[in-house]
Amino acid sequence: MKLLIVSDSHGDRAILEQLVAQFSGQIDGWFHCGDSELPADDPLWQTFHVVGGNMDFDPQYPKKLLIPMGNQRIFLTHGHRYQIKLDLTALALAAKQEKATMVFFGHSHELGLAQNDGTLFLNPGSVSQPRGEFAKLGGTFAIVSVSGQQCQVDFHTRDGQIVSELTTTFTMGDIK
Repeated sequence: MKLLIVSDSHGDRAILEQLVAQFSGQIDGWFHCGDSELPADDPLWQTFHVVGGNMDFDPQYPKKLLIPMGNQRIFLTHGHRYQIKLDLTALALAAKQEKATMVFFGHSHELGLAQNDGTLFLNPGSVSQPRGEFAKLGGTFAIVSVSGQQCQVDFHTRDGQIVSELTTTFTMGDIK
């Protein structure tokens, strides 16, 4: 199972179209963690699971989603609702309540990956307006690959190139 996670595209619809064209037929689940600044009825959302961010003012956007895929329970949200710029405590509590195995979120524009109490927490960074240590990459998204007992997270630049030094692999036994 392959999952593509993107966030904080801030009106850059072209990059989302590019990702769909580049990875079509290779991805089992598409996720946008908010701040697209596109209408909630945009045709792209027929491909992506999407939530609203603090810059998405269309009230039709859900605040959070819980998506079962394979053996995973994926919690999708925008991090501003859980104060992720402080720490992951509020988000971890919400994930635990939802019995999530994976949490995908945005907001900070900084890519990040953590594991807490058997749950994978992933912020793909901003594909259009990156910040922080990896801003020099020019925008990022992530692909999570689950195969048997292995879960691999690859961060990619806007043009789809893997940032190999950021690749992380977990044993599924570590992710409950």
